[in-house]
Amino acid sequence: MSFIITIGRQYGSGGRFIGQELAKELNVPFYDNDLLAKAAVNSGIDEDVVKLYDEKKDGVFSGFIPSLYGYDMTMGQKVFLAQFEVIKKIAAEGSAVIVGRCADYVLKDKENVVSVFIMAPEEDCVKRAVKYYGMDEKKAREYIKKTDKKRASYYNFYTDRKWSEASNYDLCINSNIGIKETVDVIKAFASKKLKQEL
Repeated sequence: MSFIITIGRQYGSGGRFIGQELAKELNVPFYDNDLLAKAAVNSGIDEDVVKLYDEKKDGVFSGFIPSLYGYDMTMGQKVFLAQFEVIKKIAAEGSAVIVGRCADYVLKDKENVVSVFIMAPEEDCVKRAVKYYGMDEKKAREYIKKTDKKRASYYNFYTDRKWSEASNYDLCINSNIGIKETVDVIKAFASKKLKQEL
């Protein structure tokens, strides 16, 4: 049986890297930024515009486009729907690991989906941002808060759920146990939930 593992993550928790490693171990496709390119191609929206609105909520009245009926969707909403369709298409094609972009919500009614949220203590996130993204400590702290706030705003706006709330995910895990260990835990949990050896 094919399966999808979705990963929500705090900035600096290593969620994207964990997703990549998990996909490698499971020998399935990994989707993150590539979803943007697919959404752009499938929707006819310029890829730069898709990137601009990626995981960002625009205001309810911002950027409305005049249409025959008065007003159409905002560009942010169009980008979200384009990604929504791409996520559903990926899930229909076979197994994959998908990071972010409300994938857990988009696929919430499918039985073969395991939704994971990865977090880490603030100090660990700061250290990772400094080490891997070359930020100084002060900038890292500010950027982490800003990015997580943006992700929460986007998720809460486009779903009827609250970002990072444990009850919205099958598994929440603290990545400070180590990258490999986190991958192993997710893999073991997914095997149990899906009732198949991964």
